[in-house]
Amino acid sequence: MTTGTAGAANAQRIREFKMPDVGEGLTEAEILKWYVKTGDTVTDGQVVCEVETAKAAVELPIPYDGVVHALNFDEGTTVDVGTVIISVDTDPGAGPVAGQPGEAAAPAATEEEAEPQGRQAVLVGYGAAPASTKRRARKVQSAFPAQPESVTTGLQAELNGRTAPVPAATPVIVPAAPAAPAPAAGRPLAKPPVRKLAKDLGIDLATVVPTGADGIITRDDVYAAATAAAAPPAAVPAVAEVSAPAAAAPVGTFDAAARERRVPVKGVRKATAQAMVASAFTAPHVTEFITVDVTRTMKLVQELKQDPDMAGLRVNPLLLVAKAFLVALKRHPEVNAAWDEAHQEIVYKDYVNLGIAAATPRGLIVPNIKDAGAKALPQLAAELGELVATAREGKTSPAAMSGGTVTITNVGVFGVDTGTPILNPGESAILAFGAVKLQPWVHKGEVKPRHVTTLALSFDHRLIDGELGSKLLADIAAILERPKRLITWG
Repeated sequence: MTTGTAGAANAQRIREFKMPDVGEGLTEAEILKWYVKTGDTVTDGQVVCEVETAKAAVELPIPYDGVVHALNFDEGTTVDVGTVIISVDTDPGAGPVAGQPGEAAAPAATEEEAEPQGRQAVLVGYGAAPASTKRRARKVQSAFPAQPESVTTGLQAELNGRTAPVPAATPVIVPAAPAAPAPAAGRPLAKPPVRKLAKDLGIDLATVVPTGADGIITRDDVYAAATAAAAPPAAVPAVAEVSAPAAAAPVGTFDAAARERRVPVKGVRKATAQAMVASAFTAPHVTEFITVDVTRTMKLVQELKQDPDMAGLRVNPLLLVAKAFLVALKRHPEVNAAWDEAHQEIVYKDYVNLGIAAATPRGLIVPNIKDAGAKALPQLAAELGELVATAREGKTSPAAMSGGTVTITNVGVFGVDTGTPILNPGESAILAFGAVKLQPWVHKGEVKPRHVTTLALSFDHRLIDGELGSKLLADIAAILERPKRLITWG
């Protein structure tokens, strides 16, 4: 079979699956886990891996039937959207793939004649010729048991099967007991994400000792080099007389670098950081506070837990705070808006997508309940419970986190009284719900222990002036103080 014919055959049976854009304009995703390995049989629609985007963890199904031909990236690798991550042999019964392992090897002379003079681009972005040369050299070394691996070009060429002897003028350096493999001549072998990591950390790949298969530099190798570079150099001992005693180490000193660790910013954490910076330096924030007696609300929570209409639903104070927020927004619909910088317009919205800030193992995310203002209390409770459960499992979809209009953050679950929350980009307001505590409170002319909480409302001052923001916050507090207003105002 000619080279052109073999290539065409391979293209027909080897189907490549690229990293898709599983969100809205996302540019990269990290491979969290592979569910298959090379040689496994897969079917159309089968989930083959789980990836984490800047918004959520997503499972990816393969659109082909066949046998896994190659997994192009390891778990933990961040891959750009559009990059091939897995290939599938759709016709495994046709025999070995042309040009792949298992096919008869070409004669050595043909290899010598066909050896490329320069580097050639391949799928993962590093040269094919140097990599293949080093791999063959290691197989042939067993024929020379008395010779350690050489770091010179001349001996490497001889081990590769070339007939020309080593020139007399070329020195052959044989290290007696090298501590670690010397870096290969030419461009170091590393996958694109590893190269990017090295660039971000300021590490020259030529100085990194590879530990991966076939001399490939791994992420751990780069981190090890970064740690070594960050460590302070060992002090050179001063020349002293033989009789002089060794100087004692200074008391109370410590190695700061050895007690630090660096974690790349990626995924949800990276997206959250970018969004918060964009929001804080784009929308002029105003935060107002109010402390309110919520004793009646806490009593209503207990009553609703016994209500047959709420059976099987999660009823808690956050549910009633959310409902109070929605009722107050209905009384002040101008709050529910967005600032369109491109068109210099204010967009007023006749629906409320209520975001709920949720702490997850991957970081803070804010999924939202679509059209929350139109839902009855049991529906709101059901969707709130599902939203929180899905977020904790790390299964929140990107669609569930887009389109929010206002948000609630429940800092009270951590025992915090209140805070000054930052708006989600594109939203007009965010309400912080603090811890509910028994405190002395004047009630009906007497000081009594009452359940008290503090609410904080941050809003975009381009959209909401002080009067409107104050009225909204006061109404939320009034509803929580006397929850029967959920009926009279709702």
